[in-house]
Amino acid sequence: MKILLVDDEELQLVRLENVCKKVLPNEEFFKYTNPKKAYEENIENKFDIAFLDIEMPVLTGIQLAKKLKKINPLINIIFVTAYNNYALDAYNIHASGYVMKPVTENKIKDQLESLRYTEELKPSTDKLLQVKCFGNFEVFKDGVPLKFKRQKSKELFAYLVDREGASTNMNELNAILWEEDKNSYLRNLIADIQDTLKEVDAQDVFVKRHNECFIDITKIDCDAYEYKNNNPDAIRSYRGEYMIQYSWALFNDEDEYAD
Repeated sequence: MKILLVDDEELQLVRLENVCKKVLPNEEFFKYTNPKKAYEENIENKFDIAFLDIEMPVLTGIQLAKKLKKINPLINIIFVTAYNNYALDAYNIHASGYVMKPVTENKIKDQLESLRYTEELKPSTDKLLQVKCFGNFEVFKDGVPLKFKRQKSKELFAYLVDREGASTNMNELNAILWEEDKNSYLRNLIADIQDTLKEVDAQDVFVKRHNECFIDITKIDCDAYEYKNNNPDAIRSYRGEYMIQYSWALFNDEDEYAD
């Protein structure tokens, strides 16, 4: 992520930077004591988060926030101030947070856990598909959602993604999708998946062998997989919702059960 830090007081800016880097050690920071310069040097730079002091000369934090939102409407603005009388102004521009000085790690962590706009997981260029499990389940090819002919085909694909590459036989799929034997219809769903993936040159993602099938997880980007690999972007994108359109879906958040 790209993070902007602006405070006209040098000591306050250094403190803010030190605290933010402890909370987000792997992110890219841009710091300024001059709010006008912060804007002019970054007109084409889309920040993910901006921590802004409010009472500054030439350009206030509120004014700077409005300019930054014109560049990137999805920027998370977090005001850092010694005054509490700007809360309404912050609300009116849809700020993500409001931190009272002095800044502490706990205050910054609290704000980051409730960002208005969460960063989408950036897909790897060597993967055939991008799969989104958090919230509603969706499958993308180069940012464009795949359109399965049947909703049950999409659900079948979702179940195989949930299985994380483990092979699944026809009996299990019948039990999950219908709780009864519908092998003939199931074969139609498999054919639909194969045709849909072939249209976007991603047929190698789905593997069918005899009486079982599975997903080749090495060929997809998946936010749930990245979460379990401790990818910070994936962790931030998880809001407690996993494939919410499917009743069988349950995300095993390993951190919840850690001792």
